[in-house]
Amino acid sequence: MSGKLILVRHGETEGNVAKRLDTRLPGAPLTERGISQAQALSRRLAASAPAALVSSHALRARQTASYVETATGVELQVRDGLHEAQAGDLEDRTDQEAHETFKKVFHSWHIGDLAVRVPGGESGEDVLARYLPVVAQLRAEYLESGDGGDVIVVSHGAAIRLVGRHLAQVPGLFASNNHLDNTQTVELAPVADGWECTRWGRFAPPFTNDVSPVPDDPMG
Repeated sequence: MSGKLILVRHGETEGNVAKRLDTRLPGAPLTERGISQAQALSRRLAASAPAALVSSHALRARQTASYVETATGVELQVRDGLHEAQAGDLEDRTDQEAHETFKKVFHSWHIGDLAVRVPGGESGEDVLARYLPVVAQLRAEYLESGDGGDVIVVSHGAAIRLVGRHLAQVPGLFASNNHLDNTQTVELAPVADGWECTRWGRFAPPFTNDVSPVPDDPMG
């Protein structure tokens, strides 16, 4: 298996700028800056056409992936299950209390309590239950039986971090403390007994719990 699973956070959105918890589909569109980020991402990925290009149903993910589609010539697939962790009662809120509530739940997931639920929204178990089967299907279709090449999945920051941490056994505090900027990636290489994380945003392995936290961005 020569290809990797590359999980990409979408470009900047109007919701990101407003610091709004925007998780319900279809969600906010990209800003002009987000479009520029998506174009830069497409140029980075154009050198080697991926085996597959996939996105969530969210507008921001589909828009970001559309630039990669144009640059690589690989047709975009939109699949169920890849959307952001749902904020429930916190949806559309911009206040600090809502942000702290969401981040507290998210932190609980990364230290092992996946049953904790965002008020009116999803638990970590819910997110993994819908997201992991898609990853398994993509691995079987393109990384185990395909002709090589990466699988690009344009998705969402909180969901990507939870999935990457779970699949590759990345230390929980590292995953909780280090968010993804817009269009940054978590890159996973398939190995015999699972997955190995080869990049997490600006970090390369080894990943350790003592990395200082960076300002988080819970806005989808």
